[in-house]
Amino acid sequence: MEQTVVALDIGTTKVCTLVAEFDPAGEHSLRIVGVGTVPSRGIRRGVVVDLGEVTAAISESIARAERTSGYEIASAYVGLSGAHVNAVNSRGVVAISRGERGIHPIDVQRALEAARAIEIPQNREILHVIPRSYIVDGEEGVRDPVGMQAYRLEVEAHIVTGVTTSIRNLVKCVQNAGVEIDALVLEPLASGESVLTPIERDMGVALVDIGGGTTDIAIFIEGSIWHTAVLPTGGEQLTRDVAVGLRTPFNVAEEIKLKYGHALSQSIMPDETIRVSMFGEDAQQPISRRFLAEIIEARMEETFEIILKEIKRSGYDGLLPAGVVLCGGTAELPGIRDLAREVMGLPVRIGEPQDLQGLVDTLHSPAFATSVGLLHWGINHDLPEPVERPRNTSLRLPTWLKVFLPG
Repeated sequence: MEQTVVALDIGTTKVCTLVAEFDPAGEHSLRIVGVGTVPSRGIRRGVVVDLGEVTAAISESIARAERTSGYEIASAYVGLSGAHVNAVNSRGVVAISRGERGIHPIDVQRALEAARAIEIPQNREILHVIPRSYIVDGEEGVRDPVGMQAYRLEVEAHIVTGVTTSIRNLVKCVQNAGVEIDALVLEPLASGESVLTPIERDMGVALVDIGGGTTDIAIFIEGSIWHTAVLPTGGEQLTRDVAVGLRTPFNVAEEIKLKYGHALSQSIMPDETIRVSMFGEDAQQPISRRFLAEIIEARMEETFEIILKEIKRSGYDGLLPAGVVLCGGTAELPGIRDLAREVMGLPVRIGEPQDLQGLVDTLHSPAFATSVGLLHWGINHDLPEPVERPRNTSLRLPTWLKVFLPG
């Protein structure tokens, strides 16, 4: 029987709701049946700054997805980002008293709970506890210890935390729009679900999602997440640089960036010009397109230097033979792949969601990596209960913290 899953991506520049159907007995290929994308309002760098504006944008996005899908959306998997997000790696150890009978799922749960017992400030809460690997009686690199005989089980876990007030404000906006939350999912983890290959995850890769207000980084090694970070820079800062450099309104700068922008100024002919509406001028004025590219190149070069610094700070920069996978709306900028490769000295490719069916006219784009990834997250980590069209999507009640067990 086909099942449904709903994703709600609340970004700085857009709010996107996706409804997908899939066959759990098949290959889990997604058929998109509902899409609702609207401009975002009330979000700054991934954080809610106006509850009413955010709630209104979410409601509009949900309504559009309901009209195209025929479903009444009751709950969704919601993406979370923002510079307030932090992550640490922790280890949990438990004894197996019945070693001769093997390790049970409850033992894995106890180990993860032990890893979760870390000191965090009172204003923060845990979002994810994700196992990186297990150690069974000193044997490292175990991916699924259930059923193995042992007397000692250790787990290395990646623990993601966020500021409680920022999380609660986002939750309140979603619930005010009449939608419950199946899980809050850190956006780079969701993006990785839709654009990374198993080989890249296993070899070592850095996912870099350059959104409107933030740049999200997730490093995967040996098939597991090893490091996550959220940087307070994104496409809006790039647009602001263009607006200042060309002395033009922000909305005009955004349009110019999307239509004429390029990340490599040397790729633009010196005599190529474009016409721009500028402050203090009655008519559009000609400017050099190469000058526009120089502004963009300078900002993006600085951004990639910050990204490289974060990768080096993680200590895993020498463990990324698969290089960097870029996604997010800014990854659509012409020339950005070559600039990223030049600055960071790593292999670079642009990540786009694949293997989609249905209403996918605009979804095969790096800008929708998180939205599609949230759908995959729901399928891979928290399978919803079956529903039949056109009944309401009766997904489970909110559980923000997800502890992932093998299998």
